[in-house]
Amino acid sequence: MANYVNKQMIELNKVNEENRNRATRSVKTETHLSDGRLYRLAAVCFGVLCVLQVILNISLRLAFCDLMAKQTCPEGWQKFESSWYFLSTVKKPWEESRDDCLKRGADLVIINSKMEQKFICGLNKRAWIGLTDSVTEGTWKWVDGTPLTTPSYWHLQQPDNGGDNPANQEKDCVELNTVTWHPVKAWNDLSCLHNRYWICEKGV
Repeated sequence: MANYVNKQMIELNKVNEENRNRATRSVKTETHLSDGRLYRLAAVCFGVLCVLQVILNISLRLAFCDLMAKQTCPEGWQKFESSWYFLSTVKKPWEESRDDCLKRGADLVIINSKMEQKFICGLNKRAWIGLTDSVTEGTWKWVDGTPLTTPSYWHLQQPDNGGDNPANQEKDCVELNTVTWHPVKAWNDLSCLHNRYWICEKGV
């Protein structure tokens, strides 16, 4: 009888042990599944945050660039390479034209390259540039005091100082004749008293 009871107790203990093992495995499985869901949810949230961060960065960059453009590009100015250019809408003599540029924090344009010459000619106006020989006849200098060196873009037979004809007056200033002449042969010396459009230049 005692042996029978012992066997029953052993069987009962085995059943209880198996039940406990099943319960433990079930808890572990549920915990594992729960952890997996949390990891996936965290990954999705992180991905969404990254996308939002990229969108925010792009929006801020575009807004900043737009603000900087408005601050650095005054109305009526155009940018080419490292300078801003202003083309007047009225005509004045050379000296008055230069005074207007100086009031704008600029000066009459100084042309340093063929590309710049073509850009200026693209404005398509007969306009004053910052070149003169008013100090010494025949010695052409830019408004910043530097002498004219190559390249230069004189039209054929220019400068001619009026062909020594007193009626033509002293031709001590230079205009761009972009209306009828070739862009790289567009400089013409002219009396500084003539009324022309003008082109101002200042650094970016």
